[in-house]
Amino acid sequence: MRWIGRQGSGNVEDRRGMGGGGKIAIGGGAGLIIVIISLLLGQNPLDYLNADGGSSAYEQQQQVPRPEEENQQAQFVRVVLKDTEDVWNALFQQRGEAYQEPVLVLFTGSGQSGCGMASAAMGPFYCPLDSKVYIDLSFYDDLQSRFGAPGDFAMAYVVAHEVGHHVQHLWGITDKVHGMRDRLNEEENNKMSVKLELQADFLAGVWAHHNQKLNNILEPGDIEEALNAANAIGDDRLQKQSQGYVVPDAFTHGTSEQRMFWFKKGFETGDIEQGDTFREDL
Repeated sequence: MRWIGRQGSGNVEDRRGMGGGGKIAIGGGAGLIIVIISLLLGQNPLDYLNADGGSSAYEQQQQVPRPEEENQQAQFVRVVLKDTEDVWNALFQQRGEAYQEPVLVLFTGSGQSGCGMASAAMGPFYCPLDSKVYIDLSFYDDLQSRFGAPGDFAMAYVVAHEVGHHVQHLWGITDKVHGMRDRLNEEENNKMSVKLELQADFLAGVWAHHNQKLNNILEPGDIEEALNAANAIGDDRLQKQSQGYVVPDAFTHGTSEQRMFWFKKGFETGDIEQGDTFREDL
């Protein structure tokens, strides 16, 4: 993917190196001292004690320097996020709607999200309660070593998939699916989850289609990298690897074949209207 030197998104919270994935506790006397010093320096105390939950200047100073390779990965993710903003702002505008850009949170190990604790073991995920995508960059290594899906566009597909969940949230699809949970049994809920995930794969393909038109980002082999990643994280393949057999009723994300099919359909058509996985008998 052509990304070096291109603009990245500003909608990124970099919490890497912060224990607990979030704020460094500043309480009691320490907080008072910081307020006094900031006032003496003619600065806003809120720059150091951020009341709205974001990263303050003081917190940024406490971050541990990261390896250069990891910083390059972070910049790559920023560029991909910016590309999703370009595409979805344009597509929403065509529909007469306003796109609300999500925030992407980079964390290390574990941290707090609006949906509970975030953990590197969970992999990247989207939280609809705070409209944020959470990613531990160690997933780069997991894609290559654990899943056998190397390549920068494999990671781009992952980011675009999570942003696809954000699009579903904005369109009310996520709330509709979650609202059905109490009326469905476990098997039926799993099927609805599969439909939701496959639609996010489709939307990732739609993004790749339009991003290529807007920014000419694709290099030879990029789409194959995305398809390889979709294949690697199919439920059937993961179950086979972990337990030696497959239980279709327990699928929550779709088979390798389904995930590749829907991403490819989104990429080849670029047509949002062709991605209603809920009407399909999956």
